[in-house]
This record gives sequence, structure tokens and C-alpha cells, in this order.
Amino acid sequence: MDLATRIHSQLDLSNKSQLRVCMVCLGNICRSPMAAAVLHNRAHEVTHCEVLVDSAGTGSWHIGEGPNFSSEATWSKAGYQYEHVAQQFTKDFFSARDLILVMDSSNYQNVINLAAHPDHRQKVFYLRQFDPSLSHIDPSGPDAHRLEVPDPYGLADRAFEKVLEMVEDSVEGLLQVLKK
Repeated sequence: MDLATRIHSQLDLSNKSQLRVCMVCLGNICRSPMAAAVLHNRAHEVTHCEVLVDSAGTGSWHIGEGPNFSSEATWSKAGYQYEHVAQQFTKDFFSARDLILVMDSSNYQNVINLAAHPDHRQKVFYLRQFDPSLSHIDPSGPDAHRLEVPDPYGLADRAFEKVLEMVEDSVEGLLQVLKK
């Protein structure tokens, strides 16, 4: 089953008035708030339901903090507006979100480890699975590392710009799936 078919059958989008999406990374100050910013600003493109997006981190180091300066500067420079306060992903997120999109294999494993039910696990995807150029990659296969969004924390601004490019490509693909 292709990704679009799986998402539509699993989420039953035709009967939803809202779709709740959570972006997840490690500290919730760089990648996941950037991804949330992009989707938040483009959510209006999905017309059959309201897309609500937030983000969380698998770690607790930055709870209550704002986004990383370079991350916010990168998404702001690209024209995205988004307010963010870091929070930690917990098992309660599964019942309050329809789709959980992770940035890397560590995030994936940490989130899956919190999933108490198989239906919770079915909500978890790598964000980059939605990048049309990577949609052929099996997340459990040998090329799964290609689905990761690298952590730019502590790196130069160009690393944040590359992350934004990956996020934008993936969000574009996600929106195409959701609009079908």
C-alpha cells in the first residue's frame, strides 16, 4: 500500500473536521518547530479539514524555552511566522494527535517506545517519507537513514537552511497527500 493510500485509510480524512499533526525532534527547539512553522503557514491549502500542528521533543532539556535563534531566524527569513514554546512528547500525545512526524531514527524509536497500542504506532512516520523524491524508501530498510532530517543544533546557518529545504520538500509532499 502506498503512503497516500495508507494515510487516507488510516486517518479517514473524509470524515474529519480537524487533523492534528505533531512534529517531533530531540530537543524541540530546532527541527520540529521549523517543520511546524512551515506546515502551520501552509495548512490553509488543505480545504476539507482544519490542519492543526504543534511540535514536541523526545528529551526534556528545553521544556518551556523558545526556539533556537538560528532555527527561528531561518524560518522567519523564509517568510514563515510561528510562535513556539518547547514541550516534551509523552504517551498522551498519541490520543491527542492524528499524525506524528519524526525527524530521525532516534526520535522514531523513542516515540514508538511510548506507544502502548498498535494503532498508536500506525500514526508515526518520518517527515521525509512525504518528500516525493524519497517516498520509495522503506523506513525499515537499508536506506532508511536517507529519511532523516539532520540535527543542525550548534552548526552554522547553512545547516539550518538545508534543514528548511528538506522540511519544505516534505511538507509539500504531505500537503499533496492530504489534499487528495
